[in-house]
Amino acid sequence: MRELFRKFAQKTSQAVGSSWAFILAVLIIIVWAITGPMFHYSDTWQLVINTGTTIITFLMVFLIQNTQNRDAKAIHLKLDELLKGVKGARTGLVNLEQLSDKELENLQKEFERLHEKVNHEHQSGDEQRIALKEASQSGKLA
Repeated sequence: MRELFRKFAQKTSQAVGSSWAFILAVLIIIVWAITGPMFHYSDTWQLVINTGTTIITFLMVFLIQNTQNRDAKAIHLKLDELLKGVKGARTGLVNLEQLSDKELENLQKEFERLHEKVNHEHQSGDEQRIALKEASQSGKLA
């Protein structure tokens, strides 16, 4: 059941995220608006569009959330793999999504302090000069 829903959610998310789905939605709204005078802008006429859009929105929330959860999980796994593969990287950063909000906030402050320190140590453009110097010394830049 889970696999069936995953496939359905993925296909539906791709379909409704297309330009054709948007055009179809606009056409439905135009047709609904054109029919207004025929139905004398009645409560039923308004209820049709309100009910339709509410039901579609309600169902789409679950489909979109499912695809976003899968995408986020895939990205986290890819980043975790990169952290494991980079020599000197802090592998303690793997599975950050499991940390509490307070721990994440503390880590963010640590990276902000590190960023400020690096900015103060290097003047604007230093990164490019350092990269060019290293490239020329290693023979990659001729």
